[in-house]
Amino acid sequence: MDDTPRLHTAGTAPLERARDLRALIDRDATQAEAQGRLTDAVVDALHESGLFGICVPAPLGGAELSPRELMDVLEELSYADPSTGWVVMATTLANGTGGAYLGDDAVERIFAGPRTPLIAGQGTRPGVAVREDGGFRLSGQWGFASGMLHAQYSHSLGIVEGTDEGRIFVTPLDDVKQLGNWDVLGLRATGSIDYTIDDVFVPESRSHVFDTNEPLRGGALYRLGIVDHALICHSSWALGVGRRLLDELVRHVGARAGRPGQIAGSDAFHTDFARAEARYRAAKALVHETWDDAERTLAAGGRLDVRQETMVRLALNHATSTLAEVAGFVYISGGTSALRDGLIQRLFRDVHAGTQHITSGPQVLRECGRELAGLAPGETWSLFVLGA
Repeated sequence: MDDTPRLHTAGTAPLERARDLRALIDRDATQAEAQGRLTDAVVDALHESGLFGICVPAPLGGAELSPRELMDVLEELSYADPSTGWVVMATTLANGTGGAYLGDDAVERIFAGPRTPLIAGQGTRPGVAVREDGGFRLSGQWGFASGMLHAQYSHSLGIVEGTDEGRIFVTPLDDVKQLGNWDVLGLRATGSIDYTIDDVFVPESRSHVFDTNEPLRGGALYRLGIVDHALICHSSWALGVGRRLLDELVRHVGARAGRPGQIAGSDAFHTDFARAEARYRAAKALVHETWDDAERTLAAGGRLDVRQETMVRLALNHATSTLAEVAGFVYISGGTSALRDGLIQRLFRDVHAGTQHITSGPQVLRECGRELAGLAPGETWSLFVLGA
């Protein structure tokens, strides 16, 4: 009997529920930015619609969307509001991978409630874990815990002392000291605060190897591992925000068409808008083509090869750099209306916060070029670098 995990699909219902929330999310976005967290109404609506469970394994009651289904939902939520899309992608990544990889004891406790648990934290800058009977002692300081103000658990990378093994540790928020230092250019409503954990015992079942891609429950989605899952999330976010920027510029220009001296009558603007639209659509096509290919591999019971791993990283990097170009064009074209406090200004700031994420860094692009040029024979991807 073939027990290879197969790709689970959920259909269009989650995307339709996300679209139904667009008006509410858009309405509350300004208030959310002012208070540094999503509004209670939006969080409750996301829970009630099941959208915090889009990555949770189906055996635990989640939707377990396929990569392309997941992309569509996250694009829609990020279009409605970049901060909302960011919080959902960050927490659902941790919820989903936790549900797939944590031990049975942990899963039975964490996923026991009527609502999908929210797990938030940081998986790049590690703390230190010391092995102890039955588990580990974890200490450290982590940054950029997106969604932690709405979470019940933290998800933190630690390096095990003596073995250098990287593990993810999931701990109740009672074990976390939140530093509350989210004073930034954009994505203010994500509440991506720093936090510390000081010598907290974490049972073995509440941890898993960082780079595991063998799920204990759920299907082929979880054979991607945490990093590739993050690439899906950030690619979707970039595409959703890019589309919203261009659509807002269309509305801005259209409302002023026919007035003397307005940009709507500029031949140069018409040409530049066509180029921006083409760049965005080309980036989107690359992302979707790349993940369509990856999804076919997963559906057939396979794993991504090195070239596919290169392409999903390259597609995200290209989408992110294209988003920055589009945001700059929209900001300049918006004139003084973009300069003042308002939607275009907020979108511009959110973009330039999102582009700072490690998944879209310059090192990744260099490594992609090296592999595509045939200069990395026998090397494989480890996080964002290639090695033998």
